[in-house]
Amino acid sequence: MKIVGERLRSLREGIKLSQAKIAKLIGTTQASINRYEALASEPPLKTLLWYADYFDVSIDYIFGRTDKPQGKLYEYKPKIANSEEMQQFIEMCFDPNSPMNKHLKQTLIEMMGEAKNK
Repeated sequence: MKIVGERLRSLREGIKLSQAKIAKLIGTTQASINRYEALASEPPLKTLLWYADYFDVSIDYIFGRTDKPQGKLYEYKPKIANSEEMQQFIEMCFDPNSPMNKHLKQTLIEMMGEAKNK
């Protein structure tokens, strides 16, 4: 993948490291780094993970799935399939002897209803 080589080179050059220096940090050869950046060979997963950790970027960024170094962020919006099952689950989660039990359960059930209507 062309983007992987470009991202690896860009990360390295961004902090002005030579191929030889980064190879030494990783524990490989300068020739290997050159091949990864030139797309002559694919870097092993261990190397990709090293880049992600060292440069504090996500694997999504290295693979070009996003241009955001922190990664592809998903907004999780679960669908409430069966509100009766969810209400039973909520009932099980609370201590019936707690004075706040009724209020907390009611709040959750109301929130569930609002989420379902969205």
